[in-house]
Amino acid sequence: MQTQLSPEEISKDRFFAKLSALSEEMVEEHGKDFAMGALVMAAQWIAKAQTGGPQRDTTH
Repeated sequence: MQTQLSPEEISKDRFFAKLSALSEEMVEEHGKDFAMGALVMAAQWIAKAQTGGPQRDTTH
């Protein structure tokens, strides 16, 4: 039985693919420590809502 993905799941999959490709590129050019550090910093910025862009309502 195959289930159909929702539009949200399809969108999330696209973002995971982009993150994967970006992570691989960072590791290839600058190593694992840089890639992990950059991703941790990005997560901290998101957690603190300091991304510099418009704020999205995630309460729905």
